[in-house]
Amino acid sequence: MLLGFTGNHFLAEERAREVLSARGVAWRDVPRVSGDDVRTDALAPLLVPSLFGEATVLVDLEGVKVTKDLTDLLARADATVAVLDPNGPATRVKLYEKHGEHHASPAPTKPGEVAGWVAGRARALRLKLDRDAAMYLAEVFSADLAGIVAELNKLAFLDVPTLTRDVVTRVVGREAPGDSFAMLGAATAGRPGEAAGQLRRLLASGEDPFKLMGAVVWQYSLVARCVALLQEGGAVNEHTAASRLGVKPYPAKKALEVARRLNEGKIRAHLRRIQDADQAMKSGQDPASTLERLLVSLSL
Repeated sequence: MLLGFTGNHFLAEERAREVLSARGVAWRDVPRVSGDDVRTDALAPLLVPSLFGEATVLVDLEGVKVTKDLTDLLARADATVAVLDPNGPATRVKLYEKHGEHHASPAPTKPGEVAGWVAGRARALRLKLDRDAAMYLAEVFSADLAGIVAELNKLAFLDVPTLTRDVVTRVVGREAPGDSFAMLGAATAGRPGEAAGQLRRLLASGEDPFKLMGAVVWQYSLVARCVALLQEGGAVNEHTAASRLGVKPYPAKKALEVARRLNEGKIRAHLRRIQDADQAMKSGQDPASTLERLLVSLSL
């Protein structure tokens, strides 16, 4: 029986544990083969039935170059083979379906999706985690679900009524990465300190100042187009804006949030300031200082 577990590695492993446990197999007793040990000569002896019955083996394909000889061996194995296959191309999915079972574990990718997953995991652990705290964990760990679970396990020992963002931040001890849309949003909302903080985190994480300026130019051009859409009248949400402007809903949503604070006069003034800052950076002025001054001017 070939059991293929594709998608996010952490979720795939959890699902494999559930499936094998339901079959009466003790997870701790299952030999695991991974990395350089995933070879036909090393696997073959493990796939042979013993006096105690059919063998069960866990094969982790993460980072492994999968050859035809290997898939042929797995397909004809007289054993229960649970395969962790994060990449899971269509050819191997068909192999799992033909010779056993395929279990997909797609990973949450967008920050909101990850935050929703965090909230669900916290409820399963009976933790009262507020929305901002879930979003903080999503921002800090992104798709590292195993890292998030490790932090939730630590937070379970705290004797507090609610796990707020401040509480979770103190325990985790990691600063959330900067967000260029949040940076612009804070600037246009008149919060230059918050905008500068976002800029500092972006630069500290290794973002190139000139690429950041390029992102500001692109995002503000999107904001300007959203301002024009809003001036046309009628209901405009992220989906209609995304369709009209040819972008995905998430950037459309963020651009709309900024655009709703502006009018044509303000957006024109902001675009001139952005152009001046761009020219200043290209003429040799300090990029970080120029970006920070730009954010202050956008908050006026």
